[in-house]
Amino acid sequence: MDVVDINSLGRSVLWATFAITFLLGALMQKTGFCSMGAVSDIFIMSSWDRLKQWFLAVGIAIIGFTLMSYLGLIDPLKSFYTGNRFLWLSTIVGSVLFGFGMVLASGCGSKTLVRIGGGNLKSIIVFMVLGLFAYMTMRGFLGVLRINTLDTIFIAFSAPQDLPSLLSGPLGIARANLHLALGLIIGSVFIIYALVSKAFWTAENLIAGIGVGLAITAVWWVSGNLGYVAEDPNTLEEVFLVTNSGRMESLSFVAPYAYSLDWLMMYSDTSKVLTVGIVAVLGMILGSALIAIASKTFRWESFRNTEDTANHLVGAALMGFGGVTALGCTVGQGLSGISTLALGSLLALPGFIFGAYLGMRYLQFRLAPNPCS
Repeated sequence: MDVVDINSLGRSVLWATFAITFLLGALMQKTGFCSMGAVSDIFIMSSWDRLKQWFLAVGIAIIGFTLMSYLGLIDPLKSFYTGNRFLWLSTIVGSVLFGFGMVLASGCGSKTLVRIGGGNLKSIIVFMVLGLFAYMTMRGFLGVLRINTLDTIFIAFSAPQDLPSLLSGPLGIARANLHLALGLIIGSVFIIYALVSKAFWTAENLIAGIGVGLAITAVWWVSGNLGYVAEDPNTLEEVFLVTNSGRMESLSFVAPYAYSLDWLMMYSDTSKVLTVGIVAVLGMILGSALIAIASKTFRWESFRNTEDTANHLVGAALMGFGGVTALGCTVGQGLSGISTLALGSLLALPGFIFGAYLGMRYLQFRLAPNPCS
């Protein structure tokens, strides 16, 4: 394969990613799929529907990733989430901060993009602040702080940190076979839990859960199969085209914010190129905007008051720092990461939920009347 073919293949990966995320943005705008909303619905309205949408998406993504791995379409050990360093403290701290921040900022990374598409000016501010703090946490002074503190505490496994790799030796089962069994079982449990109640069986709930799960699976295939080159003619090494990590990726919406801002600001620098993450951000916004305009729900929305502004600024900063520290957001770790059965992703999930719970309790406290007034 010559250089021209590599470039052409890279463009195909970008267009495929854009198409998938354009549809995903439209779907999220139409159905209201939201990680923060799923948690808030439980604690505020005792409604489990949106959490079940998320569970259905997780189940679909796990089974999709598992089957593609077993059939040899992708290599599960080449993902961003399956390294052998288990950064348990960073994951806990980062996920709790991210969960708290997404409540203050009115939504996680994916919801922020959907809200931008719907005309929400607050979310544009969240986008810029989140991206700035994510960049500082990756490469700036917050990154130095993170690496020299939280990241120094970890467990180094002798194998990748996904459950099939960790358990195949002790159980004496071939990794591929164990991955197939665990993926089908765990994925099915999520799906069954979501579908066990007939009240959940509405078109909106099913389309949301199945659609999001398939989108995660599809981007894994685009990045890990379509964009995989066994031997780059320039380096003679394997390469995953147009990914920021240089590895197989699926959707995540923290670091891509930073990369998007970097690309926009350094556009004239030819070393700055479009990647899967950057294109996914654009696709989500435009897909959401199309549905908002077509359904006549597009409307400009700004901050209500000073406290609302402060909440969104602080929430965005916490998401930027927390998302990078936890190695992903509620989509990155909570959907893409969990689909790989990575231990870090399984740890991040309760952190997101607990952080969101703390954020909602904080807002309830702020809204409560002062008994001394």
